[in-house]
Amino acid sequence: MIAAPTKATTPPVFGDLVSVFARIGLLSFGGPAGQIAMMHRVLVDEHKWIDEQRYLSALNFCMLLPGPEAMQLATYVGWRLHGVAGGVAAGLLFVLPGAAVMLALSLVYALYGNVPAVEAVFFGIKAAVLAIVIEALVRVARRSLKVPAEWWTAALAFLAIFFFEVPFPVIVLSAALIGAWRGWATAAPAPTMAVTARTSTRSTVATAILWLVIWLGPLLVIAGIFGPGHVLSQLAWFFSKLAVVTFGGAYAVLAYMAQDVVEHYHWLGAGEMMDGLGLAETTPGPLILVTQFVGTLVAFRQGGESLSGSLALGLLGAGVTLWATFTPCFLWVFTGAPYIERLNQLPKLTLALRSVTACVVGVILNLTVWFALHVLFARVADQRIGWLKLTVPDPASVNGLAVALALLAVVMLFVLHRGIITTMAVCAGVSVVIGFAGL
Repeated sequence: MIAAPTKATTPPVFGDLVSVFARIGLLSFGGPAGQIAMMHRVLVDEHKWIDEQRYLSALNFCMLLPGPEAMQLATYVGWRLHGVAGGVAAGLLFVLPGAAVMLALSLVYALYGNVPAVEAVFFGIKAAVLAIVIEALVRVARRSLKVPAEWWTAALAFLAIFFFEVPFPVIVLSAALIGAWRGWATAAPAPTMAVTARTSTRSTVATAILWLVIWLGPLLVIAGIFGPGHVLSQLAWFFSKLAVVTFGGAYAVLAYMAQDVVEHYHWLGAGEMMDGLGLAETTPGPLILVTQFVGTLVAFRQGGESLSGSLALGLLGAGVTLWATFTPCFLWVFTGAPYIERLNQLPKLTLALRSVTACVVGVILNLTVWFALHVLFARVADQRIGWLKLTVPDPASVNGLAVALALLAVVMLFVLHRGIITTMAVCAGVSVVIGFAGL
């Protein structure tokens, strides 16, 4: 039996919007899949502030934008309810609680990361993260891949990015074109959602310019004060570039960022990147808050031998990273939001959007394999045969404890259906106990 569509009620007063999104920001654990599901329950089912069809069409739109889709979805709903002020409030409240927690944990990691007990905790978290990413892959694949063409799209996307290092924007564009071709060759249903948001080209351009200045202005000031070669300027450039080129949601951002931070810039080791992802998984807010962990740690280590200098630079690194990562989201949403409903009046684009979503599944698979190799093996090498890149682990370097903890996490998530926080806590606890026992 198909449930009747949820109809939206009268928009809330601004204070109620702030209260509800503050609660969402504090409780939004579980990565984008869990956050999107929770917002659906709170905003569509409980409060009925937005109807089902508009929520889903906004989600498809946000999946096409660069950056974290869950935060952008929250920003869009806030915009629909209370304009720009509502969008800014919803977006900030979705991010800031988790950002505060992540900052504290990042500084603790920078100061005490080499303490054996702390290392043991993060080792357990790291193994649990592998199972969590696998669970995310299964969830997204079940929801997104409905027909053989979409399975093929996901597989080809994985092969292109993992073995041939094809840039993700190229993969997305190719998938969209294939989906669009399928759409034109298939009869599409008539649109059912009326257009309620109106805008003009002049207003759109003005909005884009305003938020472009808000985004880049402070970062250019940072570069002017510290110089283009300073670590803060490098972080501003890297994460601003990341905000533009990483399409497909948080997991796509992680796949792009993790390999660049570790293999290109050599800012962090693969294990440290896994620790950062583990922290992001345990805190509320967008999973992409792992960028704040990277910015804090990289800047902290450039502060010299002065603890106060390192802390100050670490705080600046966190601020620059947050600004460069999340301010562009407001630019994308406020510029494109008025056109979301118009896009849905072009039903032949539906298959193009679904093809892009299938492409994202291939990117998550790439992330899963990359993480698995670096968690379960101490030594992983890249080998090249022409254009083909092979990532080959050393079988002798397999970590038995990591394998056991990852399997424990798989059982807890898939068999016992425990939550993410419980799974990580158990794996971290087991890791600490084994570490102190000297096993």
